[in-house]
Amino acid sequence: MNASRAWKVAALFAIACGAAVPAGAEPAPADEAAFRAIYKELIEINTTRSVGNCTQAAEAMRAHLSAAGYPDEDLQVLAPPEAPNDGALVSVLRGKDPSAKPILLLAHIDVVEAKREDWARDPFKLVEEDGWFYARGASDDKAMAAIFTDSLVRYRKEGYRPRRDIKLALTCGEETAGAGLFDSVRWLVQTRPEVLSAAFAINEGAGGEFDRSGKPIVLGIQAGEKVYQDFALEVRDPGGHSSLPKPDNAIARLGAGLARLNAHDFPIQLNEVTRAYFGAMAKLSDAAVAADMRAVLQSPPDQAAAKRLWAANPAWNAMLRTTCIVTMINGGHAPNAIPQHVKANVNCRILPGVPVAEVQAEIARVLADKSIVVTPAGEGGVQSPLPPLTEAIVGPARKVAETIWPGVAIVPTMLPGYTDGKYLNPAGVPTYGLSGLFEDAEGDHIHGLDERMRVRSLMDGRRFLYEVVKLYADAK
Repeated sequence: MNASRAWKVAALFAIACGAAVPAGAEPAPADEAAFRAIYKELIEINTTRSVGNCTQAAEAMRAHLSAAGYPDEDLQVLAPPEAPNDGALVSVLRGKDPSAKPILLLAHIDVVEAKREDWARDPFKLVEEDGWFYARGASDDKAMAAIFTDSLVRYRKEGYRPRRDIKLALTCGEETAGAGLFDSVRWLVQTRPEVLSAAFAINEGAGGEFDRSGKPIVLGIQAGEKVYQDFALEVRDPGGHSSLPKPDNAIARLGAGLARLNAHDFPIQLNEVTRAYFGAMAKLSDAAVAADMRAVLQSPPDQAAAKRLWAANPAWNAMLRTTCIVTMINGGHAPNAIPQHVKANVNCRILPGVPVAEVQAEIARVLADKSIVVTPAGEGGVQSPLPPLTEAIVGPARKVAETIWPGVAIVPTMLPGYTDGKYLNPAGVPTYGLSGLFEDAEGDHIHGLDERMRVRSLMDGRRFLYEVVKLYADAK
């Protein structure tokens, strides 16, 4: 990264005094029912890879924008001929200054698989219970997709005309792109880069955090994400009859190597964003946790402190280092035969700037067994540069946040996973995770059973994004 890049993170740590707005203290806006209808409709269209249809969901959101008055030429549902069910909606609210680069509002509408028999409720029916919405996609990522669609509807109906264009892209394939399957953003960047071209993008990747009492304490802005890379680990053997075992066994050899890899910690490597994150969080955490955060910021980092942070929150460990875990294993061909072939998948989340080849070499070194062949699998790891957190990005977020959650701290963060920002950042569109959607320590169960979204969090996030996007769109 260019050392001259101006990282204005000092302003992120200013914390004003004030009390949080109590949940339910204000009456619901008159247009909330229309937003709820958009959210419900989007969630109840199944968009899983196995049986879902993103094009149907994109067309449904297109209909709302068309009804609000958007002309057909500003509403496109795009998909290649070979992936007709993977459509993405791209729409534009035209600005007053054609020389100003647009901003891009990005959200994916595909969701992770969900089996009805595993869930307490139907995952594809929106259920509201005890202050929560439950459904697959309630959080990831149909909350932001519905909010952005709703915002563009409201802007049009109000006659709002921003300084610069506001683009909306509701895309398909983010949840399975790591497996090398179709992804709208990758496809558009490669074939029609002008469609997503923008000064910057607002995307998923960071939310807000409640403390134990339910008070909003941290609003995150994601500026950077880790690189997704799978590796195939394989051992082969001529095999034979199980009654005549040999000293070597393919399953046992791979198992022993995986045990060594599981015990291995990649080195701690901090960057501008993670240094800023732990520095900010040390000011907001309990004394013991704060001390450990300051200890990992030392040179060299305190390894014992890092272990304690890992035990307290796995996400903190994931922000400090590259991580690799075995996620799948398959081996043997018959119960009465020496195994001829055993294969495991190791999933790595690699820190920005660390070459994939370097991680592959480290895995091979730790396995310490030349019979275990290590090869990259799936889509090659996409290196995504850290976008600059300037005052132009942080300032509007701080201003709006203070009106909704007085006293909340604005904190930079790096995503341990990945988003479609991994395609946009290298393409020259700085991409930031900013949602205004708050959660408690238990989280929203994304990718898991009974995914959920706090009702109040969704409505506050709706207000936040509606207002902050206006500030971005009208900025000089």
